[in-house]
Amino acid sequence: MPDNLGRRTIKGVVWSSIERFSMQGVHFLVTLVLARMLTPDDFGLIGMLVVFISVSQSIIETGFSLALIRKQDRSNVDNSTVFYFSIVTSLLVYLLLYAIAPWVASFYREPQLTELMRVLCVAVFINSFSVIQRALYTAAVNFKTQAKATTIAAILSGVLGIAAAMKGAGVWALVIQFLSNSIFNTLLLWYYSSWRPLLVFSWKSFKELYLFGFNLMTVGVLETLYQNSYQIFIGKFFSAASLGHFTQAKTIANFPSSNISGILSRVTYPIMSTIQDDNERLSEVYRRLARLIAFGVFPMMCGLAALSVPTIHFLIGSKWHFAAILMVPLSFSFMFYPIHSINMNVLQVKGKSKLYLKSEIIKKVISFAFLVGTIPFGIVVMCYGRIVSSVLTLLVNMFYTSREVKISLFTLIRDLLPSLSLSLGMFFVVFLITNKFENVYAQLAVGILVGVLFYFGGAYLMKIKELEYVYNLTKKLNYGIKRFY
Repeated sequence: MPDNLGRRTIKGVVWSSIERFSMQGVHFLVTLVLARMLTPDDFGLIGMLVVFISVSQSIIETGFSLALIRKQDRSNVDNSTVFYFSIVTSLLVYLLLYAIAPWVASFYREPQLTELMRVLCVAVFINSFSVIQRALYTAAVNFKTQAKATTIAAILSGVLGIAAAMKGAGVWALVIQFLSNSIFNTLLLWYYSSWRPLLVFSWKSFKELYLFGFNLMTVGVLETLYQNSYQIFIGKFFSAASLGHFTQAKTIANFPSSNISGILSRVTYPIMSTIQDDNERLSEVYRRLARLIAFGVFPMMCGLAALSVPTIHFLIGSKWHFAAILMVPLSFSFMFYPIHSINMNVLQVKGKSKLYLKSEIIKKVISFAFLVGTIPFGIVVMCYGRIVSSVLTLLVNMFYTSREVKISLFTLIRDLLPSLSLSLGMFFVVFLITNKFENVYAQLAVGILVGVLFYFGGAYLMKIKELEYVYNLTKKLNYGIKRFY
């Protein structure tokens, strides 16, 4: 069992990483190209609408997809029921978005948002047709097929978006890219999948999945609203260009953190579900994962913060300099997101959906208070406020998780401190040294070299165990699996 669980985890991580980083990597590169061709205002306009699409996707997918994945004896009746529910819900949601588009344009004082929103949000309806395929692949820890579908879709839609931008389409180039990606991805998932819906809708199945899925859907909506709340307030109280800078800073700073969070959440959720009744095993896996995540993610995000200016100037040009300023606090705030993800997975697999919802409500109240309280001081202070709220909400997460895994909160915090302290030390060293150079390429080369040497050298001297685990996993996969579990 341990070896099999380890192999499934490693295989899932590998293919989920390929899927996420290939697809997101293509999107990222396309965004960089488009950022050089378009203006901050263009990205700001789309940023104003992203929240509506993201919330809609959470309503349609989050709760019932997770309920299906968690259910070990799911049937095709369950799958078909969720499939039809998703389609009907997505259609109703799109009609609502279509109706409120003029109000949204009035709210932001941007008349062109009406037409943009009505076209862009068609993606919500299109994506609902592939909800079951993604859930079944995830439940089987099969990310290889998803990797093929999402990467091909990202490439094709990226080509269309760049071609449209070259033709002078402006903001519509971003709409074309986004919408075509949904179309290509849905078609490819249907092509690769053997699953087809039955002509049946079971109220019994719906109610069973609803009892668990509704709370998770509510959590998903709350999380999505918070993640996009900054776009709402910046778009309302500041300019579209300011929102464009924030969007680019967030995209680049969040790229490693969000992808790692997504990979680990998708892989560990079905894996942890198989050991949900073994508390000792679950706590062991959770603590090991948390330490490994901290060891890998913390230095990456601190390094990104230290090298924000040369990174932005190198990737998208000096016209985005304000985005580089915002990227420093955003990198620190996103640093803890993968740890958030693992903590919440524990509550989900234990079936604590009400506790999960309760913790999310507390966290969002804290986060929203910091957001509203920092608005009068400007965008930069708003971004620094995210760091404080991220730390406080992580403590809330870990408090509830500690009760489930029967380990003290202090122990869970202590697990993270070695990697955190070493990463912060690396940040200051890299920041101070690179500031002595004026050339962007020199700053990046020297900063990366100094950061890697400082962090891994420090980890060796501090005898941080995760360094050994990473080494073993890299050198000998089978041996690494045994040491990991």
